[in-house]
Amino acid sequence: MESATETIARIFSDDPSGVGSEIAGLSARYERINEAVFDPPAQTRRIAVANQKGGVGKTSTAVNVAAALALAGMRVLVVDMDPQGNASTALGAKHNSGDPSVYDVIEGRATIADVMQTCPEFETLQVVPASIDLSGADLELADMPDRNNLMRNALDAFLEQTSVHYDYVFVDCPPSLGLLVINAMCAVNEMLIPIQAEYYALEGLGQLINTIGLVQSNFNPELLVSTMLVTMFDRRTLLSREVYEEVKTHYPSIVLDTTIPRTVKISEAPSFGQSVISYDPRGKGAVSYREAAYELNSRSTVVMETLASRRNEN
Repeated sequence: MESATETIARIFSDDPSGVGSEIAGLSARYERINEAVFDPPAQTRRIAVANQKGGVGKTSTAVNVAAALALAGMRVLVVDMDPQGNASTALGAKHNSGDPSVYDVIEGRATIADVMQTCPEFETLQVVPASIDLSGADLELADMPDRNNLMRNALDAFLEQTSVHYDYVFVDCPPSLGLLVINAMCAVNEMLIPIQAEYYALEGLGQLINTIGLVQSNFNPELLVSTMLVTMFDRRTLLSREVYEEVKTHYPSIVLDTTIPRTVKISEAPSFGQSVISYDPRGKGAVSYREAAYELNSRSTVVMETLASRRNEN
């Protein structure tokens, strides 16, 4: 009996429009990623997902890469540090004003274990939710002692005390460069930067790289920009291809080969309290994010070696 992929390929083999070949190609990619084996990293990878420019797919990337890794059997923790709470919404976490959240964690009223919730779609994916209560935190943190390391201290304590080994921790940052983002950068040792496939994204990238450099110099010398992911990519347009090539030329070793396409399903999924991985599992958005997660996971050994080298230098 032929597989679904083989059936689609047979039906559309003579289709001159290109639509048929795209469907057949997507089906083949889905089958390949389903068969892919993810190897757990040797140590917990702590990754902040950041870009001060809004609307670049930052939260979508944090949520869907985390969900893809959980689907592959990884144990994942997502810390939502964006007052909009969009990552919490997409992962089905309760985050109304007044609910226990990351706001209580960074102000010392609760621990991560006290406030985290399990994503309904993936039992190996936990979420530390954020609510609108977090919106005034930048001002409140300004006068606190050790204000830049509040999240790092909370995360260190949690990972040391929990009986569960987490393969990945993702911190979803707000689209700004304030104290919440600095806290996130100090709590992790890797940065994942989503870059929208448009010209203005390249201008914003320079500013973000400068900010990361300041954090490296002053607060967290181990911080490594380990991954860049081009999002909202439209392979039909010259601009998308040019932006990808430009970023790949400047950062050849950290830009993923995978790109994330423009698709309404990625934007639609959070309104149902889901990631696109569970909402539209066979769609091109879900398949692309799963491929990106596989590529990110495959680079774990190289990233760990680079981080170890940095520790020795410092």
